[in-house]
Amino acid sequence: MRLSIIIVHYNVEVLLRNCLLSLQKYLTDLSFEIIVIDNKSPDNTWKNLIAEFPKVNFIASENNDGFAVANNFAAKSANGDYLLLLNPDTEFEGFYINEILNFADSKLNFGCLGVRMHDINGIFLPESKRAVPNMINSFEKLMCNLKTNNLKSYYRNDVAEYEIAEVEVITGAFLLIKKEVYLEIGGLDEAYFMYGEDIDLCYTLLQKNYKNYYYGKYSILHLKGESSVKDLIYLKRFYGAMHIFLRKYYKAKNPFKFTILSLGLNLKHSLEKYKVNKKEIPE
Repeated sequence: MRLSIIIVHYNVEVLLRNCLLSLQKYLTDLSFEIIVIDNKSPDNTWKNLIAEFPKVNFIASENNDGFAVANNFAAKSANGDYLLLLNPDTEFEGFYINEILNFADSKLNFGCLGVRMHDINGIFLPESKRAVPNMINSFEKLMCNLKTNNLKSYYRNDVAEYEIAEVEVITGAFLLIKKEVYLEIGGLDEAYFMYGEDIDLCYTLLQKNYKNYYYGKYSILHLKGESSVKDLIYLKRFYGAMHIFLRKYYKAKNPFKFTILSLGLNLKHSLEKYKVNKKEIPE
């Protein structure tokens, strides 16, 4: 089998249906399977999709142990040479998957690949291509949102939106990787409940001399944020994930950078919590 598509779902049945319809439309001339693993959604309407998409392998998880755990569980039983980790709030927009797979086949030490993403208004999502977090680009991202056209930029502004290029980090919303490589590196780090695990995986691949690619020639729709409520729980998980990354890769090797970046994260987290709390207070 050429490709196994893994979709981790949580309480977004309408978006999941649209995602599956887009795959049904655009995946042709390809041996593939689709695995949907539901992370114990409180709303069971997703089960209505089982009859509508009989070829999809739906799995109901007994617990919600997070994005990484669910993907790793599904990957072990996947039959494809390649895995595509795909968000349920995304939609394919063309007959391009075979070209992308052939591109991956052509590269030595292929790590992973992501594509251009845009939102419902057609606006490009810069997290489609990123650099590994460091002192400079983390400060840029967390505090200033500076737009610099150099390799240090967190959003790799030196790489054009529609370019095909080698980059450090792509997003877990669309992440193509060989199954054997995914299993070799241990899959996604299950210390992350949600967020940050894609950065960690990409960085792990780089450390093992694999190469990661941004394929800007083709796009997917990503309804960014539709499957995540921006509340205090979200903020705790998001910034908690960033702290896991810092502790894992900076604390022992560079305590000074670890301290500075941790302080920046804590400050940004506090500011975001203040904004959320302010919205919850009646005028």
